[in-house]
Amino acid sequence: MRRDTFLRSMAALAAAGVLPLSARAAGANLKMMIPANPGGGWDRTGRALGKALQEAGAGSVSYDNKGGAAGAIGLAQFVNASKGDPNALMMMGAVMVGGIITGKPPVNLSQATPLARLISEYQVFVLPAESPLKSMKEVIEQLKKDPGSVKWGGGSRGSTEHIAAAMIAREVGADPSKINYVAFRGGGEAVAAVLGGNVTVGGSGYTEFGEYIATKKMRPIAVTSPTRLKGVDAPTLKEQGLNVEIGNWRGVYGAPGISAEQRKALTELVVKATKTKAWAQAVEANGWTPALLAGPEFDAFVDNEFASLRAVMAKAGMI
Repeated sequence: MRRDTFLRSMAALAAAGVLPLSARAAGANLKMMIPANPGGGWDRTGRALGKALQEAGAGSVSYDNKGGAAGAIGLAQFVNASKGDPNALMMMGAVMVGGIITGKPPVNLSQATPLARLISEYQVFVLPAESPLKSMKEVIEQLKKDPGSVKWGGGSRGSTEHIAAAMIAREVGADPSKINYVAFRGGGEAVAAVLGGNVTVGGSGYTEFGEYIATKKMRPIAVTSPTRLKGVDAPTLKEQGLNVEIGNWRGVYGAPGISAEQRKALTELVVKATKTKAWAQAVEANGWTPALLAGPEFDAFVDNEFASLRAVMAKAGMI
């Protein structure tokens, strides 16, 4: 068959909706729901994935930021507006799992289609540069005296930094239910709150605070990882006598109601995207830890995360 005849045939098949699924996924114009405001971890990860998807063969990627309620607002829009759409994607992760546990929204992740876990990231706690407090030890001393006087700023309720703050309170004998946690809809808002001195302690992934730590506008005082993070001059919470270790992870889901074949094609495209140069550069630049998991293994992982996070949050007095 001549090339021009072949291309016309493929175009006709696409118009008729009978183009093979793998071919449709590779050249599709994808729509990415980012259930958070611009400037945060989900936004950064979603846009990095979009660039990698295009390198992997996607025709184009458009983005829709919809922040609030630990991603539940974006999730609701995604579930209600994207049913059966094989070109719709949504960022998600540990924050959404925690938010669903605490907020009990009317929509649930089980209504959408799991595709893959992408990366993991530990959190860093920082103080504003002008803070009278200089260390996590001093924060804890104030926390013991008056839990409500320490204003913790971070992502949505149920986020990993929120859970970590509650775990810290429990570790030092303070009532976790009395901590003063201020939830922000995106990383940009959390950064502004720390820089403005509107919170006592800020918590987030290092990539959101990194440039401000480098310019001495924020002082890192602890990380939630098991060992110190490369490039972060701050001890772990465990080094400081606190048995607290918690990591964040981010993944991607497809729309509700897509077929098994459509799910397979989307998953294969996402996996292919994680092998591109664009994705490798994003992982390196942001200090992410690759954590690819797809298929039934990812389904089981999400189920286990709901169970384990619920147990941790119950122990920390959050639910």
